[in-house]
Amino acid sequence: MRTIPLTRITSEVERLCIEINHVLHPEVVECFKDAATREESPLGQEILTQLVYNATIAEREMVPYCQDTGVCVVFIELGEEVCFDGSGLVDAINSGVAAGYLHGYLRKSMVSDPLRRVNTGDNTPAVVHIDLVPGDSFKMKVCAKGSGSENMSRYKMLVPAEGIEGVKAFVLETIELAGPNPCPPVMVGVGIGGTMEMCCKIAKRALYRGFGTRHPESFYAELEAELLCEINKLGIGPQSLGGTTTALNVNIETYACHIGSLPVAVNLGGHAHRYGMVEL
Repeated sequence: MRTIPLTRITSEVERLCIEINHVLHPEVVECFKDAATREESPLGQEILTQLVYNATIAEREMVPYCQDTGVCVVFIELGEEVCFDGSGLVDAINSGVAAGYLHGYLRKSMVSDPLRRVNTGDNTPAVVHIDLVPGDSFKMKVCAKGSGSENMSRYKMLVPAEGIEGVKAFVLETIELAGPNPCPPVMVGVGIGGTMEMCCKIAKRALYRGFGTRHPESFYAELEAELLCEINKLGIGPQSLGGTTTALNVNIETYACHIGSLPVAVNLGGHAHRYGMVEL
């Protein structure tokens, strides 16, 4: 067994909350640059160039890249041979979020009750997903998810007979309905299968998989590429002002499902696609 101090978890979450809101991930910035060279609309090219410039200013001046500093979503891969020096892993994460949003001067956006709308004052609680894996590794990905893109995310239970064409139609419909609201160019996470809650979880996990890794199965890797191509034919473009760069990336994750079900979830991320990872 390997022991990790909970104070280390707190300090890493604090660091990442500040870092990801001020320094856009290099993968995202490179995607902006690459897209600007391929964008057919002059206005779209200018917008993509401005996004790169905005990222430069945010990092240089240490100001938030986006005013919506989001809800903190944390994905953890927890090795079964890892233990902590006390109880309260989620409490340690929330302490890190509170410290990060305080010391980073980040907007606190969380309300304690969805209907009575009282702000918690420290951007907690985080939304924490923990997956057990073999071994003694501990990987933690911290994401800042704004409401503009989250509000445009959708879930649908398809009839199995609708198959792959039904999935593609639902993804494209979701992008069209979203329009300017998620601040395109968007990132697209697609979950297929599982149950209702699992489908939505894997869609969000897919959203933050990163840019350099395609689905390990060629069938789904080809579907990712096809969907990206079809989305960019919609003409929505950067900031919804027209163009050929509506999305920068499409990632798909799947899970086994019931013979009578075909769940599909689409989780959208805007151009302020903020995430960072640490392995302890």
